[in-house]
Amino acid sequence: MEIKKVGVVGCGLMGRGIVEVTARAGYEVIVSEINQELLDKGMAALDASLVRGVKAGKVTEQEKADTMKRITGTTNTGDFKSCDLVIEAAIENLELKKKIFADLDKICPAQTILATNTSCLSVIDIAAVTKRQDKVLGVHFFNPVPLMRLVELIKTIATSEETLKVARAFGEKVGKEVVIVTDTPGFIVNRLMIPLLIDAIRMLESGTATKEDIDKAVKLGLNHPMGPVALADFIGLDTVYFICNAMYEDLKEPRYAPPMLLKKMVAAGRYGRKSGKGFYEYRQA
Repeated sequence: MEIKKVGVVGCGLMGRGIVEVTARAGYEVIVSEINQELLDKGMAALDASLVRGVKAGKVTEQEKADTMKRITGTTNTGDFKSCDLVIEAAIENLELKKKIFADLDKICPAQTILATNTSCLSVIDIAAVTKRQDKVLGVHFFNPVPLMRLVELIKTIATSEETLKVARAFGEKVGKEVVIVTDTPGFIVNRLMIPLLIDAIRMLESGTATKEDIDKAVKLGLNHPMGPVALADFIGLDTVYFICNAMYEDLKEPRYAPPMLLKKMVAAGRYGRKSGKGFYEYRQA
């Protein structure tokens, strides 16, 4: 099966990043949002991202124009009926994702592959609401999508080898390195990363060291590009908190339980970069 047209559900931060790399790779893309206001906002942010690419010398003006021509925005999920692959990039809510997949299963032809960009939820639970479990898998991109080189392909117990083969070819064509992982909580990256973020927050909570020194130690001692406290802010403390809870619920391992300090930061609306204040303060653009 050859992928020619790709659908993306959601034009938020992750969704529009997936749209950008997919359209730049030459695919026709349809991206949806729940209303016109959010769609316009997402499309404007997508255009702005390409403008930054032009200024950085990574994209030519012609490439930018060609990329935007390949993208169609919609508020009607019925438009996905012509897609060969649809990637869901909605918020991390299992019931919402199930509803989206149940709708897509009715809309899309039997051969269409359905993928979720979830970072931690059970892919088979999402696939179970469809009549095409063999054509459902996880395609987990990383933020910011245009810059991060990795994509995790999550294979469930029902995903066919053909589906995995097609998804791998797609991931490679959009310029990503591909790793394959079974449908387990957190997959590879979050399974390893979340305990690091949690332990850093616990160290801060106990007064072991300042956030600046924790981040400096990891950057200089482990050669990480960003310290764990700053990284938690970058991801979004609400997102980190959600992933912690989801993984702890499935694994029941104390190391995945969210620290009280993290819970309080989220309750206070201090989500990190996106809210202007997390463990660090950020100047809003």
